Amino acid sequence: MACPDAQLHQQRMRLALEQARQAFQEQEVPVGAVIFRHEQQLAAAYNQRERLHDPTAHAEMIAITQAAAALGDWRLEQCTLYVTLEPCPMCAGAILQARIPTVVYGAADPKAGAVESLFHLLQDPRLNHRCQVIAGVLAEECGGLLTEFFRRQRQLGKK
Repeated sequence: MACPDAQLHQQRMRLALEQARQAFQEQEVPVGAVIFRHEQQLAAAYNQRERLHDPTAHAEMIAITQAAAALGDWRLEQCTLYVTLEPCPMCAGAILQARIPTVVYGAADPKAGAVESLFHLLQDPRLNHRCQVIAGVLAEECGGLLTEFFRRQRQLGKK
């Protein structure tokens, strides 16, 4: 990673990984997200679809809601979202709506990724907002956690 902020991004991705591990412990798909505004952490969340019986309870969606509440504003300008898995189309849409300028993610999602894998929503010139994207931060660790989760789910005969 040639990024001058590589160490900072890795440090913050580790916080997102802590959230993903919490999801893993709760038998949720282990995706974690944190949002920072400069040096201030505004949000920390993990997937909670099973717990909340809510298909929209992705880590990014919960973190965006937390950060907006912390700021008292739906515009999350000057914020950076760190997430362990490439955002899906729903989460990418929420990121754009929240006007988050920078998204850092770990593992690519070849089946549902809307940032670079399947779609390029965060940088689509037809939209009124675009994000800087930094991909692949701690990708092996982020992806490994997901691989282990789904391996265990298959062993247990779960979906």
